[in-house]
Amino acid sequence: MVIASPSASFCCTTRSGSTHRRFAQSISRRVGSNRASRVMARLNASSDGEVVHELNYNNHRRGRGAVPVYVTLPSDALGPTAQTMRRKRAMAQSFRALSAAGVEGLVMEVWWGLVEREFPRRYNWKGYLEIVEMAKRFGLKVRAVMAFHQCGLSPDDPFWIPLPVWVLEEMDKDRNVSYGDRFRRTNIEYISLGCDILPILHGRSPIQAYADLMRNFRDTFRSFLGGVITVKLARGIQVGLGPGGELRYPSFPTQKLIWDQRSYELGEFQCYDKYMLASLDARTRELSSMQNPNSTDFFLRWYSKMLLLHGERICREAESIFRDNKVNMSGKVAGAHWHYDSTIRDGFMPVVRMFGRYGFTVCCTCFEMRDDDMNRPGRPESLLKQLMLAARICDVPLEGENYSTDLEDESFGQILKMSRLCSDGLETPSFSFNFVRMDKNLFEPRNWVSFTRFVRRVSEMNVFRAGLDFEGGNGSSSPVAAFTGAVLAY
Repeated sequence: MVIASPSASFCCTTRSGSTHRRFAQSISRRVGSNRASRVMARLNASSDGEVVHELNYNNHRRGRGAVPVYVTLPSDALGPTAQTMRRKRAMAQSFRALSAAGVEGLVMEVWWGLVEREFPRRYNWKGYLEIVEMAKRFGLKVRAVMAFHQCGLSPDDPFWIPLPVWVLEEMDKDRNVSYGDRFRRTNIEYISLGCDILPILHGRSPIQAYADLMRNFRDTFRSFLGGVITVKLARGIQVGLGPGGELRYPSFPTQKLIWDQRSYELGEFQCYDKYMLASLDARTRELSSMQNPNSTDFFLRWYSKMLLLHGERICREAESIFRDNKVNMSGKVAGAHWHYDSTIRDGFMPVVRMFGRYGFTVCCTCFEMRDDDMNRPGRPESLLKQLMLAARICDVPLEGENYSTDLEDESFGQILKMSRLCSDGLETPSFSFNFVRMDKNLFEPRNWVSFTRFVRRVSEMNVFRAGLDFEGGNGSSSPVAAFTGAVLAY
C-alpha cells in the first residue's frame, strides 16, 4: 500500500543555545553529566574525517549474521528537477547519526517522474549521485528503489511526484493507458498492465521504458554496484511493480482508505480499460470450448494471472540487467490485511514462487500492526504469518517494513516479535528491516532513544534468543547513542 508521507521538513542541527542545552541535559540524566560533557566536547572538536572513522569502526563491529536495519529517505530528499539534494547540511548530520546508531544503510527511492521527467531517454541522476556519495562518506549502504509509480495524492500534496510529463501526455491522449474501474474512473498512479508490451510510449512499451531506466541506472552507478549499493542480507535494488511500488492493482487508493464513506469501493476491479478488456476477451474465446468463461473462478484466474505476468516481465528484465553486478534484488507485495482470508485461496504462494525463480527477496509492510488492535476489520499479523510461511517453503528471503510513521515502544516490540518469527529455526537469518521513514520526528529525543534501542536489539546476533520485553532494562543509552544524541541537539 502507499506509505504515508512524512513531514515536509526536518533538521538535525540548530543555532538555538537553549534547545541545545535542554537536549544536553536530557543526555546527562541518562548517561551522567561527565560523560555527556566529554561527548559534547568531542563532537565540537572532531573533524568529519575523525567522526566517520569512528562510525565505520562501530559499524564493522557487528557480528556476522546480524539483521540489518535500513532507513528510507524523505520523499522530498531531492528538488523537483532532481538536480541536487535538499538540506545538505541536515542530511549529512542525519546520515552521521544513523551510522552511529548502527543503521546499515539508506533506502533511496529513484522516482521515474524525476529521473526521466521531461523527455524520453533523457535521464538526470545528479541528485541521486550526491546521495550515494554522501552515504559512502558515512559508511552507509544504499538500497535503490526503482519507483515507476506516482508519489502523493494530488498536486497539492507537498510530496507530489507524478509520472514523467511525457508519459502523462500519452495518458491524456489515450485514457485507456490508465487503469479504469467499472464506473469508468481512471487511475494515473501507474500505467495499466494491460499495455505492458504495447509501443504506447513514443515507440516503446512500458516494460521497455522501465528496463531502459534500470539499464541507465546500472551504467551510471556501476562503480557503486557491489559496494555501496549491495549488502549480504538486504537487497541492493528493489524493483517497482505497481502502485505504491507493490505488485498489485490500484484497487485501494490512499484517499479511499482514509474516507470511511468510500470504503465499500475498496477492492474494485481495475480491468475496464480497452487493453485489459481485449485480453479478457481473447482469453474467453480461447477457453470457451473447454470451460465456462462466465464463471467467477475463470475471471479471478485471468485477473490474477495478468498481475503475475506483469511481475514476471519486470523481474526477468531486472535480473538480466543486474545479473553480473553483484546486486541482490527484491520486490514488494501489498499488505491488504483488511481483505485477508486464507480459507478461500493462497494468493501469496504464486507470487513468492515467481520471485524465487529470479532470486528476488519478498518485501512486505505492516510489521508493527497486531490483529487485536485494529480500529477496522483487519488481520495484519495473520497475513504476515501466511507470507512468512510461503517464503519459508520457497526458501525466499524476506524484508520487513512499518506502515505507520508514528511508532511507540510497543510498536517496535511488535516488529521485534515478527522479525523473530521470520528468522526462527534459521542458522543464518535471511531477513532485513526497513524503517519508513527519516523525518524530523525521528530525531526528537524520546523517539530517537526508542529507535536506537530498537536498532541495537534487532541488529544483535542474539536478539532472537533474548526476551522481547522492549520496555525492560534501565533505558540507559550506550556511549554511541549519547554521541548521536549530541549530534542531533536542536
